[in-house]
Amino acid sequence: MAKISYISLGCPKNQVDFERILAKLTAAGHKIYEYRDHCDIAIVNTCAFIEDAKKEALDCIYEMVDMKENAQIQKIIVTGCLAERYQKEIMEEIPEVDAVCGLGANDDIVSVVEELLDDKEKKVKSFPDKYLLPENGDRFLLSPDYSAYLKIAEGCSNCCTYCIIPKIRGSFRSRPLEEIAEEAKTLASRGVKELILVAQDTTMYGQDLYGEKTLPKLIRELAKIEGIAWIRLLYAYPNRITPELIDLMKEEPKFLHYLDLPIQHVNPRILKAMGRSGDKESLLRLISTLREEIPDLTLRTSLIAGFPGETEEEFEELAEFVKEVQFDYLGCFAYSREEDTPAYDLENQIDEEVKTNRAEIINEMQREIVEQRAEKKIGTIQTVLTEGYDIYTDSYIGRTTADAPEIDRIIRFTSKSVLEDGDIVSVKVQYTEDGDLFGCAVN
Repeated sequence: MAKISYISLGCPKNQVDFERILAKLTAAGHKIYEYRDHCDIAIVNTCAFIEDAKKEALDCIYEMVDMKENAQIQKIIVTGCLAERYQKEIMEEIPEVDAVCGLGANDDIVSVVEELLDDKEKKVKSFPDKYLLPENGDRFLLSPDYSAYLKIAEGCSNCCTYCIIPKIRGSFRSRPLEEIAEEAKTLASRGVKELILVAQDTTMYGQDLYGEKTLPKLIRELAKIEGIAWIRLLYAYPNRITPELIDLMKEEPKFLHYLDLPIQHVNPRILKAMGRSGDKESLLRLISTLREEIPDLTLRTSLIAGFPGETEEEFEELAEFVKEVQFDYLGCFAYSREEDTPAYDLENQIDEEVKTNRAEIINEMQREIVEQRAEKKIGTIQTVLTEGYDIYTDSYIGRTTADAPEIDRIIRFTSKSVLEDGDIVSVKVQYTEDGDLFGCAVN
C-alpha cells in the first residue's frame, strides 16, 4: 500500500478522467491525500490547452521535483494532456519524473504504481491508444459531495484552427446514453444534487452514436433521476442550439436556465480563419431568441483576442458586441500560439503585449457589466445551493442557479436555521459588492 498525493489541473473533463484514476488506486488499497508531502508517490494531472496552462503544469512538476530532492516524496507520475502531448520531452528534460502516462493509460495506473514501488530505479512510460481512455467506472470525487461533473463525450471533431484538443484527445465520441444515466444514478445515490454536463461540445452529443443530436433526450432521462435537483450545461456551441433544447429548458424545472455558449469572436473573417461558423448577426439573432424565450437565462461566453491578423477595427467590433449583448459572465483570453495547429503558421501574428492588452480591455469592460447586472438582483429571491459557512463573517456561502462552480460568483447569506453543505434554500438578495451577492435566507 502506498501513500499517494495529487495535484489536478485543467478543465472539468480532465478532472473527471483523474477522478477515475484515483478511484482505481483507492480500490487497489492505496491511500489518497490532497497535495501534501511525505508521500510515496505524487501524481500531477496536467493540462496543455494553452501556454499558460502548460506553464502552470510545469511549475507544479518542478515543485514536485524539489520535494523529491528534499526526500519529501519518493516518486513522481505525470498524467493528463501535457503527458499525452509531450511524453518524450518530459522524460528527457525532467529526468526526476519517474512515470509519464498518456490518456489511454488510465486503466494501467495501478500497475504503473506497483512497478515504481517494486523497482526503485525504474522509469515507466504507458501510452496505449488514447481512444482506450475509459469513460465509465467508479470516481473519487474531487468536487463537493453534492455537485459533480458528468462527462457525456470525449474528444472533438470541430477542428478549430487555434485548438490542439483534437490532436491530444482524438475525434468526438459520445458515451452511450444508458451508461451516462447509470453513472448519474450512482452519483445521486452518493448525495450529488447538481449534475454539470461537460464535453468539448455538449451540443454535438449523440450525433456519432445515434445519427442525430440527442442532448435533449439525455437531459430528459437525467431529470427523471431521484435526488438530482439541478442539471447545468457547459460548452454548448451556438450553431447547435436547437428549438427543442430551448423548449426543454423552458419546460424541465431541473434543467437550469444557464447556458455556457463559447463564441470566441464575432467578425466573420476572423471566425472563418478560426475554422468556426457564424457571424455577428447570427449570434445576435440567437441571443435575442434565447432571451425572449427564457427571460431569466444566464449567459456565459468565452472570447479570444489577438487572433493572427485581427485588425484594430475587428477588435473594436468584438468589444462593441460585448457592450451590446451584456453577457452575465465572460472570459476573454489572449490568443495562445500552439504548435501543431493550423493557426500557428498563419501570417500577421500579433505582438504578445497587444494581445494581452486587448483581452484585458474586454475583461475590464465585463467586470463593470457583471457589477451592474448584479445590482439588478437586489430585492429578488434566488434559489441557492449552500456550499459552506464562514465563521469570520458569520454567514453561509453558496451559489445561485445562475452560477457555475469555480468560474462564476458566490452569494453570502445569513440564515436563522442551521444549514448543511448541499442544502438548497431561498435567499433574498439585499446588496452587492464587487459583483458578489449578499442576502438572507427566507423560510
